[in-house]
Amino acid sequence: MDTHTIINLLHILIIVPFLLYIGITKTDLPEKLFTVLMGIGGIITLYHAYKLVVRMQQKSGFAWVNAVHVLFVGPLLFYIGYRGKDTPRSAFEILLLFAFAAGGYHLYELAAYSSMKNGANGGAVIIDMKGTST
Repeated sequence: MDTHTIINLLHILIIVPFLLYIGITKTDLPEKLFTVLMGIGGIITLYHAYKLVVRMQQKSGFAWVNAVHVLFVGPLLFYIGYRGKDTPRSAFEILLLFAFAAGGYHLYELAAYSSMKNGANGGAVIIDMKGTST
C-alpha cells in the first residue's frame, strides 16, 4: 500500500471518527482528553508548519493542505484542549465542519486515486515521498 492510500485511510478510519467523537461529545469529554487534545494540536501545528515550509520551497501545489492544518486544525484542537469544559459550543461545531470536510475530501481522494491507478481519469494526483506531484 502506498503513502497516499495510507494517509487517506488513516483519516477516514481513525482521524475523522475521533474528530466527530470530540465534536459530538463536546464538554462531556473525559478531563484527561482535553490535555491530550492540547498535545495533538501542538504536534499537528509543528509538523505541518515544517511540511508547509518544505512544500513551499518545492513549489508544491499541495502546500495548502499543510497551511489549513497550521492555521486552523492544530490551533483549534489546542484551543479546545486548553479551554476544556469551558470551550464554547461554536468551537466544537467548527471542529465538526472540519471532520465532515476531511471525511469527504479523503473519501474522494481515495476513490479518485484508485480510479487513476486502474487507468481511469480520476481527480487524484500521485504524490511521492517528498510531497511533489507526479
